Amino acid sequence: MRESPLLDPRIFSLAIARMVSALANSFLVVVLPLYIGSQAVRLPALTGSAVSVLGVRIAVSVELLIAIVLSLFGFLNSLSQPLTGSLSDRTGRRKPFLLFGLALVASGSAGYLIFTDYLLVLAMRGLQGIGAAFSIPISVALVNELSDPEERGNNFGLFNTFRLLGFGVGPLVAGVVVAGGPYVLTGRSISGFDAAFLVAVVGAAVSFALITLLISDPERAEETAGEDISIRVRGEHGGLDPVFALGVATIVMALSIAIYAPLANVINERLNQGSFLYSIQFGATVLANVLFQLPLGRLSDTYGRRPFLIGGFILLLPTTLAQGLVTSSTGMIVARFLQGVAVAAVFAPSLALAGDLAREGASGSTLSLLTMGFGLGIAVGTLLSGVLVSFGFVVPFIVATAGGAIGLVLVITQVVEPDSDETVAAPAGD
Repeated sequence: MRESPLLDPRIFSLAIARMVSALANSFLVVVLPLYIGSQAVRLPALTGSAVSVLGVRIAVSVELLIAIVLSLFGFLNSLSQPLTGSLSDRTGRRKPFLLFGLALVASGSAGYLIFTDYLLVLAMRGLQGIGAAFSIPISVALVNELSDPEERGNNFGLFNTFRLLGFGVGPLVAGVVVAGGPYVLTGRSISGFDAAFLVAVVGAAVSFALITLLISDPERAEETAGEDISIRVRGEHGGLDPVFALGVATIVMALSIAIYAPLANVINERLNQGSFLYSIQFGATVLANVLFQLPLGRLSDTYGRRPFLIGGFILLLPTTLAQGLVTSSTGMIVARFLQGVAVAAVFAPSLALAGDLAREGASGSTLSLLTMGFGLGIAVGTLLSGVLVSFGFVVPFIVATAGGAIGLVLVITQVVEPDSDETVAAPAGD
């Protein structure tokens, strides 16, 4: 058995910075719906009326306005990542793009302190989505390039563990901050909302400082920057390119965990429970990810990536479907926790495998397929769940399970690992 790898301080610094950034962003996932629903934001004049879109009458409700703000971030973030990753690859630079993204995220959070019109709030969230599109794939590319191949799974597990810690803690702290307002700062009273926005600004600023002080661009051959970094869809021997297949599998994996969030009221009524038990169920998936990302990523360094990818998707199918069938709060907690274990078995090894397959200098564009897939799956899953639940409570979970089955088939038939003696994969472009 290979000895446990030593902790690389650069990876640890990136993980801490990502944790702080994730905490600041998850603050806003909780705060923005409350903020928009309060009287502090001027809503569009059409609010409360209906508009016709392609012949369909749609009510312009506060809930719709909130959904637009939240989904705009997800779509801009995920769909822009291949572009930002490619730009970073072409220039051969990582740190400036990462800092630029964090600066945009901080600027958006600061904008909430100034603007109270809904359209401007929407613009600030869009700005943050673009900022995240710079920071997320670039930070993942840095983890890949700073990792030795035999420690890549361990390092991605560590990185994801800290990211999830920030994402999980953020909503809890945000609720406390908002409820505890107003506050007195430098002799001036500020609301709980403004205090939460300030925390988000500080979080992005702390991440910016950590990256500035502790991270530098990895050394690389000058000739690798700017080479062909186009994304391959077809593999060399027919079928799909393994990284592209991993990207599609990541979409359905993320979709399977995203369908739960919009169903809070329906789930509480179905299980005859309160919001506290729902929060425990929601957090069970995050907790399992935090506990298992690092050990499973480390084990994938020893035993290979595919066994964990296949095992993770096999576990994902029944644990997703079970959430649509269980009739007790305890059963839902168990299903959600085991689903989190499945996601942990898939995500860190898949990032590590994409890193194994990435050509030198192309980590940004290659790994952006997975980070984009995760963000896109979350955004689509959230919207899809709200539509499908009208056909029956179990329907979103059946559809997500079917998507997971597609992911399993893709992993089994299309995803291969490089030979152990390979150090550089085949070129990423045709």
